[in-house]
Amino acid sequence: MHKSIKESLPGMGAIVADKDKGVAFRVWAPNADSVSVIGDFNDWNPDTNPMAEEKGGTWYTHVSQAKEGQLYLYHLKAFDKAFTRPDPRARAMENSVGKSMIWQPKPELAGNDFTPPTLDQAIIYEMHIGTFNVRKGQQIGNFQSAIEKMPYLKNLGINVIEVMPCAEFAGDLSWGYNPACPYAVEISYGGPEGLLAFVKSAHEHGIAVIMDVVYNHFGPSDLALWQFDGWSENDKGGIYFYNDHRSNTPWGDTRPDYGRGEVRNYIRDNALMWLEEYRIDGLRWDMTLYIRAVGANPHDPDAEIPDGWGLMQWVNNEVHDKYPLAITIAEDLQGNEYIVKPASEGGAGFNSQWNAAFVHPIREAMIELEDQHRDMEEVKNALIYRYDNDAFKRVVYSESHDEVANGKARLPTEISPDDSNALPALQRSNLAAALVYTAPGIPMIFQGQEFLTDEWFRDDVPLDWSMPETFKGVLLLYRDLAKMRRNVDGNTRGLMGQHIDVHHIEHDRNVIGYRRWRESGRGDDVIIVANISNQPAEEIRVGVPASGSWKVRFNSDAKIYNKQLGNFPCVDCEATVGDCDGQPFNIQLALGAYALAIFSQDP
Repeated sequence: MHKSIKESLPGMGAIVADKDKGVAFRVWAPNADSVSVIGDFNDWNPDTNPMAEEKGGTWYTHVSQAKEGQLYLYHLKAFDKAFTRPDPRARAMENSVGKSMIWQPKPELAGNDFTPPTLDQAIIYEMHIGTFNVRKGQQIGNFQSAIEKMPYLKNLGINVIEVMPCAEFAGDLSWGYNPACPYAVEISYGGPEGLLAFVKSAHEHGIAVIMDVVYNHFGPSDLALWQFDGWSENDKGGIYFYNDHRSNTPWGDTRPDYGRGEVRNYIRDNALMWLEEYRIDGLRWDMTLYIRAVGANPHDPDAEIPDGWGLMQWVNNEVHDKYPLAITIAEDLQGNEYIVKPASEGGAGFNSQWNAAFVHPIREAMIELEDQHRDMEEVKNALIYRYDNDAFKRVVYSESHDEVANGKARLPTEISPDDSNALPALQRSNLAAALVYTAPGIPMIFQGQEFLTDEWFRDDVPLDWSMPETFKGVLLLYRDLAKMRRNVDGNTRGLMGQHIDVHHIEHDRNVIGYRRWRESGRGDDVIIVANISNQPAEEIRVGVPASGSWKVRFNSDAKIYNKQLGNFPCVDCEATVGDCDGQPFNIQLALGAYALAIFSQDP
């Protein structure tokens, strides 16, 4: 085997030269005896364009007659066999088992420079391109059909789209977590130029785009990287993969070799590609647990993969050095705060991570049938949890692609399996959303939850766009929550802050109250009170930090959100002097069943 190179060689893959001067090709195949490039430009003849071997096991040639849009493959000879492989760095593919396509990056098609929201302003909408918006007569959605809903998303109040993986995957229907060609944009979604148009439209609507990337495994099917140049050990994956016990993942023996320089470069360059060539605003890394450990027990020292941890540090440092405003998010789900600590402190260097300590107890509290079995301490702990003493280092949510599939369903269905439109399902689903938007952290919703999509997530069942009309009140509720979370009206600034004090809990009737603030003061301090019970709660006395009028900014029980709701009287309150819940003043209020209200003062 050749030694690993320490730095990326310039120009890997197919590089289109300026002024119609052909295309340069470079590929890493250290165990090949010979490599040539074949394609539309040479009648697929392996003798026409042989490649020269370079230092470090790469092969190079320049083909003057090659041009953008043509198809090509690499023809290799190794171990007394001849075979073809698509380009591991191809930006476009015919399909996941087809030929590579020459394509020149065109970042200018993504539009003008864009500044993503800071973490305290961000509201994330998780989207699956294939099911988000499917036109009549189509089997799957694509970037162009998703673009048609950008005005809707802007009106919803979200300002970040997190796109489930769009790297070329096996077949046309997939969640995207089976990347066959990690550098190519899924052709059924519209390929690279479709993604550029999607990013341009999002930015024009004031919305950032985060790309979900999968580096804990590749494939496992339609995987041209497998035994790419013919070499392997233990009948495993060859040069791009571990060839020992470290190859094992829940998705097959396809864990990349994080200790090998060329593979590390391959992943680092891929991460930067989304930011540089598509002007993506950030990355969400799928299940980093399986990058840093073998098996499901991250506390087993024998399971650790130090090279995986080092890879995350290196890539995040590179990303943040080159793109200081880029948003990097990990899915690790193990409560490890070192995921979001800076690399200089031994951390992995992510900005934020999905928070299992929020979603699980909140969903359990909403799904529980009997009021007396709801644990308000668990709800409190979910609200106050944070990593590295920073609220925005966690992403909070009640639905995600994982939480509404794999044996689980959308929250309305979990609450009321026989009738997901039943009033308790609507009330508690709305209540969960209100907790998401009012908890410290980065709120995230999953496509369709804003109009009470039910059942479970599947890659062959598109969103039903008649439901926003059926549940227009629920949609209005999400819009109102987004406005308050972003302090659009200037009187809920505390919802953008770090601070929370869960200062009021009534275990007997499942009432919880908490204060949110950024710097404190009128227009900043926010008081949230929730009744997680099927009975209205009257004479709730809650502590507040200041005298004067506390106005109801939001009441999830209001009939504007659904005519079935109780519209239980929740009105503006005048604070009275008297210590309560550790505060110098207090207000008295009432809440409907399964309702949440937000109070604040005018600035």
